[in-house]
Amino acid sequence: MTGSHTDHSEGPGTVDVVRARDVDDLARRAARDAVHLIAQAQTGGGVGGDGRARIVLTGGGAGIAVLRELAVLDHAATAQADSFPVTAVDWSRVDVFFGDERYVPADDPERNDGQADRALFDHVAVPPENIHRYAAPAPGDDPAGDGLDEAAAAYATVVETHAPDGFDLHLLGMGPEGHVNSLFPDRAELVSTETVVPVRDCPKPPPERVSLTLDAVGRADAVWLLVAGEAKREAAGHALSGDGATAWPAAGARGRRSTVLYVDAAADPTR
Repeated sequence: MTGSHTDHSEGPGTVDVVRARDVDDLARRAARDAVHLIAQAQTGGGVGGDGRARIVLTGGGAGIAVLRELAVLDHAATAQADSFPVTAVDWSRVDVFFGDERYVPADDPERNDGQADRALFDHVAVPPENIHRYAAPAPGDDPAGDGLDEAAAAYATVVETHAPDGFDLHLLGMGPEGHVNSLFPDRAELVSTETVVPVRDCPKPPPERVSLTLDAVGRADAVWLLVAGEAKREAAGHALSGDGATAWPAAGARGRRSTVLYVDAAADPTR
């Protein structure tokens, strides 16, 4: 694509860099790449070897932009299917997970799954049972109470049941301090060997969250970091170099087979 550039390296410990002009260009690139990765998984190249793709979604500006672009691509593929077949996702054979979730009521507009519904799932033919959501607190419950721990344990069971061999793709947004999912610098959750952790007193509101761990991220064949904006350029540099995961959690986000850093011009740490 004009205005975009990819640096390719090899091996699970290295990071490919995809450079885009802006967040819209980044979303288009990542969405097109995701369609091809999912289609490959559905032709027998996925982690489960069963023709299903297992993907983990992220919220945030860039993450939701990618989901919107996936909906656009799906509509285009459907419209052209008879006259000019193109690579398309069979949503009936996709299991969708979320990297983290705000532990707020199910209808709260801040929930990642609700944002994903509005951006993508309201527009594509994905069976509701394929979308694996975190539990929400019951009315009147203390969000910081035992229900938060139960939500984490329940989601760990969901992951073990539906993605026992890991994920094909884990999309990650990133904060300017380098947080990914709800894993923030210098926090105990960063070194957990569990699949899912409850997060209390999160430095970014709301304070209660549920999150996949870096250990779980590392069980994805492909990990893609979606990073846009000047404020994130320093953190993107640490994510690229892989140093200091305690101070910069994104530096510890690595896929089993590949890791890709998608950056717009403002966030590009090599410019």
